[in-house]
Amino acid sequence: MGDHKEQPLRVGAAVRRRRRALELTLAVVSARSGLSVPFLSQIENDRARPSTSSLEKVADALRTTAVELLAAADPACSVDVVRGDDGEPLPRPRSRSLVRGHHQMHASEFTGDHDAGREFQYRNDQLMYVADGAVEIEAEGRAYRLGRGDTLYLTGGVRHRWRAAESDTRVIVVAVAEHIEAVRDRPRR
Repeated sequence: MGDHKEQPLRVGAAVRRRRRALELTLAVVSARSGLSVPFLSQIENDRARPSTSSLEKVADALRTTAVELLAAADPACSVDVVRGDDGEPLPRPRSRSLVRGHHQMHASEFTGDHDAGREFQYRNDQLMYVADGAVEIEAEGRAYRLGRGDTLYLTGGVRHRWRAAESDTRVIVVAVAEHIEAVRDRPRR
């Protein structure tokens, strides 16, 4: 009943994210697209749904495509339930996203073994939570072993690799989404 179905997409947040990433004002996008500032504001706040033609003009002004903006659009719901499997045996190893769409946060569940030889480095911060089993993690030249209920916080940019240390391991990784630029406080002069 509350499950995610085919919902209309809210393109406003995707337009705003892209505009801000390019450090453009609404006035600049208006001048480039030929669309009014109030209309662009309504699009960004999901109070207006642009026509295909208007969306293409916005995309051109933002140096992207309408397809890319739609792909980055949020579903028109603020609550989305992602159901677990229905008790069927799970293939191992396996990973699944716990959050659908493009949001400020991303979460994934990893079950079973993991490619320990692969090194990861993400732009933004992440938290690893061991729901079951145990993992061995190498980060910044140090080795860590985490068991059930343990967490590890990694600041963006930290190179790391990890592997399941037990067969029934389940790890939840929550991170600031890659399309979001984490901003650090700058030292004051």
